[in-house]
Amino acid sequence: MPRYRLTPTPAQETVLRDHCGHARYVWNLAVEQHSRWHPGRKSAPGYLEQCRQLTQARTENPWLAEGSQTVQQQALRDFTQAMTAFFDPGNPAGRPSWRKAGRDEGFRIVGRGRQWDVRRVSRHVGQVRVPKAGWVRFRWSRAVPPDARSYRVTKDRAGRWHVAFAVIPGPVPAPGNGQVVGIDRGVAVSAALSTGHLLHCPSLTVRERTRLRRLQRRLACARRGSNRRGRVKHAIARLRARERDRRKDWAEKVSTDLVWRFDLIRVEDLKITNMTRSAKGTRENPGRNVRQKAGLNGGILRSGWGLLVLRLEEKAPGRVEKIKPALTSQRCSACGQVDRASRESQAVFRCTACGVACNADVNAALNIAAGHAVTARGGDGVARPVNREPQLLLQSA
Repeated sequence: MPRYRLTPTPAQETVLRDHCGHARYVWNLAVEQHSRWHPGRKSAPGYLEQCRQLTQARTENPWLAEGSQTVQQQALRDFTQAMTAFFDPGNPAGRPSWRKAGRDEGFRIVGRGRQWDVRRVSRHVGQVRVPKAGWVRFRWSRAVPPDARSYRVTKDRAGRWHVAFAVIPGPVPAPGNGQVVGIDRGVAVSAALSTGHLLHCPSLTVRERTRLRRLQRRLACARRGSNRRGRVKHAIARLRARERDRRKDWAEKVSTDLVWRFDLIRVEDLKITNMTRSAKGTRENPGRNVRQKAGLNGGILRSGWGLLVLRLEEKAPGRVEKIKPALTSQRCSACGQVDRASRESQAVFRCTACGVACNADVNAALNIAAGHAVTARGGDGVARPVNREPQLLLQSA
């Protein structure tokens, strides 16, 4: 969904905060209703019954009636859709949980032309009409999709407001050149391509990371509920948001470049959720090397593995194949010899059979592009040319 930066006035920001609070309150009430259900008890109320209960609640509570009924009803509709996704066996969505103030801030508006509208006032400024708040300005960074029928307003932990118009863009057409690229994901090198290019996901600078550690130490010493603790948390959130924005921008640019250049994109079928689980263990069975595992988990998450593949699948559906990662880093891309001793270090691969030396991540990416391992999705059995650039291989010793 296209997202834009909102710049509300102080009065409009108060209205937006009220909308977020009302939507969160109604959502949490729906979660509480469904949490009380158990086998043998009457089923929890559906969307229509909850809307009737909302009307009664607005009559009995003036503070709730002062808010937008559209915002509150859409919170119930969003909860109904979340429950439908939870009971769908083909959807891996989890059960809807509680929303917390300061973390889950947002609401949705539907009905363009009747409840809301959008207009452009200058080259870089647009306005969107929000119930109870009027016309709110946002940065016109690109054209607003004309077929948008709803939008969602959100506030992140750094205090920034955004508006996202609900439109799913169409897939990027394949270039038709028949080329295949393999992507090997790592921590030292975020993404290594079979073409020989090494891509690094941008993160915080050394000075920013030093400041983040200093702020985290101050946060540990601050008293809960104090104004000082709130200021420190806001400063940490701004640094985290800066890092997240850089990672998203990198994933968008890299994925767009790859889907425009290659017909088929092959990646490793990595279980990132399992790979980034904590090694802390339990009191009875404590884990080992917990701090080292925590550092590795942080490096994996900062590299944007999942986000890159997600955007590739969304931009090029049907053109992304997932390969089983077994032995891709130990197989020689030139002769096919599998030997763990060939991996001399994190960056150097030197085949013990043919003597070819190259970057270890590029060698793994070449194996992924060639599809030596069995594809997790099954593959179509059609041979495609793998994009190679031999000039990027290192000289044999």
